[in-house]
Amino acid sequence: MADEALAFILERTRDDEHKAALALNQARLEHQSYLQQLQQIEQYRLDYCKQLSVRGQEGLTASEYGHLQKFLNQLDETLVKQKAAGQQFEQQIEQCSEHWNEVRKKRRSIEWLLDKKQTERQQQLDRQEQKLMDEFATLQFARRMTSAR
Repeated sequence: MADEALAFILERTRDDEHKAALALNQARLEHQSYLQQLQQIEQYRLDYCKQLSVRGQEGLTASEYGHLQKFLNQLDETLVKQKAAGQQFEQQIEQCSEHWNEVRKKRRSIEWLLDKKQTERQQQLDRQEQKLMDEFATLQFARRMTSAR
C-alpha cells in the first residue's frame, strides 16, 4: 500500500477517533445530566414525604390522603422508569467507549505501520550509503596502490 494511501487512511482514522471521543464525552455528559435529574426527583420525593408527614399530623381527610398517596406512587413509578433509563445511559457509555478503543487501536496500528515503513526506508538508505562509502574507499585504496607502483 502506498504511503500516501496510508497517510490518508491515518487522517481518516484520526478523524474517526476524534468523533468517537466526542460521542463518548457526550454520552458521559448525558449520563451525568441523568444522574442529576434522578437526584432531583429523589430529593423532591423526600421533601414531599416530609410534607405529607407534617400534613398528616395536622390532620387529613381520607380523600386528601388518597390524592397525596397517589401522587407519591406516581413519583415512585417515575423513579423506577428513571433508574431503568440509567442502564441505557450506561450501555451507551460502554458502547461508545468500546468504539473509541477500537478506532484508537486502528490508528495506532496504522501509525506503527507507517513508522515501520519509515524505519525500513531509512535502513535501506543507510545500507546504500554504506555501500557507496565502501566502494569509494575501495576505489581510493586501488588508486593508492596503482599510484604507489
